[in-house]
Amino acid sequence: MRPLEHQTILVTGSSDGHGKRVAQELAARGATVLVHGRDREKTEAAAREIGSEQVRIADLASLDEVRRLAGEIDTLDSLVNNAGIISLERGESADGYELTFAVNYLSHFLLTQLLMPRLREPSRIVNVSSIGQERLDFDDLMFERDYNFFGAYARSKLAQVLFTFELAERLGDRDITVNALHPATLMDTKMVSGGGAGPQSSVEEGAEATVRLVADPELDGASGRFFDGRRESGTHRQANDGEARRRLWDESERLAGLA
Repeated sequence: MRPLEHQTILVTGSSDGHGKRVAQELAARGATVLVHGRDREKTEAAAREIGSEQVRIADLASLDEVRRLAGEIDTLDSLVNNAGIISLERGESADGYELTFAVNYLSHFLLTQLLMPRLREPSRIVNVSSIGQERLDFDDLMFERDYNFFGAYARSKLAQVLFTFELAERLGDRDITVNALHPATLMDTKMVSGGGAGPQSSVEEGAEATVRLVADPELDGASGRFFDGRRESGTHRQANDGEARRRLWDESERLAGLA
């Protein structure tokens, strides 16, 4: 891996919470961090606190804004797909897709695909997922039936893992690794408290696990893995179903306008 002080790293959803702490740690170690958020004032304030002059504004609920975000980036060494939401009521994105699936998963699928030609090898992609996972229903990916907020969140997080495993297989001989992780359980973030749960861990704990996947030289070459904190872990069995992974990939390309 390239030393952090020579890396440019995009951390989505880094204006607050876990993403902000990850960005702070990477910047403290010398990386040039692109701080991303959807609210300009909040994101610029976070960037000042982090010590970064690089701000990127985009609402990931809009695929057009994802495309614009990708177009504003010339070169990248690492990508941390961290941004996420919990929506207590079913909503829809600007493109008419179920909001949690669109923001947590589909936006990052598209962003990653668009940034692939701009990744300077060796490079790393880290998808911030969760051990809270629920089987994808390909007949109802937009969760139009019997919506519940945890199910929507858990499906979006499993989608990230399926994407991680499939992308790792498709990278071929490119010197790019992609891994997913559950940083920590119920971190003390606004997203957790907004979902009605009490914290069980800290953003510092989660950020430590995430930064390790970006920066630890011992993980050179490690790809297509899922981690629970700092430990490699098993995942939902659907993630190991090659047909399901390929089906999600094809459907994601269609939804994102890549097919």
